[in-house]
Amino acid sequence: MTTKKALTIAGSDSGGGAGIQADIKTFQELDVFGMSALTAVTAQNTLGVQAVFPMNADAVKQQIDSIGKDMGTEAVKTGMLFNAEIIQVVSEKIKQYKWKNVVVDPVMIAKGGASLLEREATSALKQYLLPVALVVTPNIPEAEVLTGVSIQTITDKEKAAMILYELGAKYVVLKGGHDEDPEKSVDLLYDGTEFNYFQSQRLQTKNTHGTGCTFSAAITAELAKGSNVYQAVAKAKEFIQVAIQEELVVGNGHGPTNHWAYNRLRSQDLHGENR
Repeated sequence: MTTKKALTIAGSDSGGGAGIQADIKTFQELDVFGMSALTAVTAQNTLGVQAVFPMNADAVKQQIDSIGKDMGTEAVKTGMLFNAEIIQVVSEKIKQYKWKNVVVDPVMIAKGGASLLEREATSALKQYLLPVALVVTPNIPEAEVLTGVSIQTITDKEKAAMILYELGAKYVVLKGGHDEDPEKSVDLLYDGTEFNYFQSQRLQTKNTHGTGCTFSAAITAELAKGSNVYQAVAKAKEFIQVAIQEELVVGNGHGPTNHWAYNRLRSQDLHGENR
């Protein structure tokens, strides 16, 4: 059986809830072999980000080359890229290796409010990275920064999604985690023609650190296995909903999502056990 692989190009979270740690945990749970190219090391925990130590662009380049020249990958996910130089290198390498299943999670701000992307990098992300993206997965604040649209309604979401599509991404997934609706969260998927909506119950918990990383990593894993974008988003939505629902209590702040919850619950269902 051919081993399906996924590469995450992102920052490290020392607390283990987000970044490459969340990505590789998600890949593993979804039966995909995970690889990484590190863009930055962060000192962070559930209380916030204490420090960020970026890699230089050549270090990122060499890590990607190590994967591209030997192992290859069926899908790529980008997370925190930190600065314009790294963004440009990542874009060039994606084109060099002709990687098509590219999921761009435009990580800009950590859960605690710390900036994870230099200001001048936003234009580089739009110029270099979105045109090579199969899927882009911003949350509402990120979509507002990238498009200049104030997002309050479904109509606003659709407008922002159309702008992101025009910037080059072939599919836009605008996440609803920051919706003001206290009852539900609605993610929007736009393919340039149709809008599809994925609705889930909003769960009342503070333990949501790494939600965006995990969701986009799940999309990446499913694309690596051959799913189409709609199927990948639907599966990722299920995965992250259960990961939030079956919460972990770790640390004193915003705890992580539960990456093993999806498979544990599925195993219980298969064996007829009560949840």
